Amino acid sequence: MSYILTTLRTKHEVDNIIRDTIDKVLVLRFGRQSDIGCLQLDEIIAKSSQEISKFATVALVDVDCEEIQVYVKYFDITRIPSTVFFFNAHHMKMDSGTPDHTKWVGIFQRKQDFIDVVEAIFRGAMKGKLIVTCPLPPERIPKFQLLFKDL
Repeated sequence: MSYILTTLRTKHEVDNIIRDTIDKVLVLRFGRQSDIGCLQLDEIIAKSSQEISKFATVALVDVDCEEIQVYVKYFDITRIPSTVFFFNAHHMKMDSGTPDHTKWVGIFQRKQDFIDVVEAIFRGAMKGKLIVTCPLPPERIPKFQLLFKDL
């Protein structure tokens, strides 16, 4: 399903899509096309793309490309897939009860979960918020532990 979605492989492409996506949520999925979790998430995103097209744009970011490493380090992408959200070039954060509010780590269990999260971010952004509360129940939110290097 990833062949249906736009794949970004250079820093310039990522910069342009962040800057040029206006009045819509920009969903950037960081991952690899060969990863099973990424493929599952790509399928959910592709199936949802028509329903969210009025308020969101989705692009895939290939973490193996050399130029993209700037963003991989900046957003601390250590687990894939990781999904980062923007609105009018502002990084949107989401409180999902996990230690990391800057991105969604893992896959969404259902298509409707993805749509609900993107819609919650859009509604919060339209109200001027930079952080929103996750609309999903805790049992449908992937759990992980943060490991800190060099402490």
